[in-house]
Amino acid sequence: MHRNVLRLAAVAVLVAPLALGACKRSDTTTTAPAPAPAPKVESPPPTAAPAPAPFRVTSVEVGNAVSGDKRVTAPTATLAPGDTIYASVASDGAAQSVKLTARWTYEDGQVVDETTQMIAPTGPAASEFHISQEGGLPAGRYQVEIMADGRSVGTKEFEVR
Repeated sequence: MHRNVLRLAAVAVLVAPLALGACKRSDTTTTAPAPAPAPKVESPPPTAAPAPAPFRVTSVEVGNAVSGDKRVTAPTATLAPGDTIYASVASDGAAQSVKLTARWTYEDGQVVDETTQMIAPTGPAASEFHISQEGGLPAGRYQVEIMADGRSVGTKEFEVR
């Protein structure tokens, strides 16, 4: 019997740590491994808007009427003495400031009128200039010259009859 007791004691000594280990609460908290940091994605550098094209006059039209958008409604090279004569200056491009001038001349180069406008275009645009004279303009050949900041950028010839 003594042997049985020794055997039982030996088994208890061997099994007790296993039983206690299974029941023992862990002092360290196990957590899921931290997720790997997301790979750093380099953003492409911001693309600058393309610089607007520089200001330029694209056309000059002459007629006796303009629409609400400052464009000549029916371009013509022959006008009546009593007409108000319009010059429509179409432009494109951008500039902070442009001094746009219309110089109207008669046959021998005599200046009939000169008008200046300050504009700040940001794209396609139209500017309007006009002349008229009480009693009508004298019959003859005329020219309107358009200047941007003092340099000639377009001309249009017409006749009053």
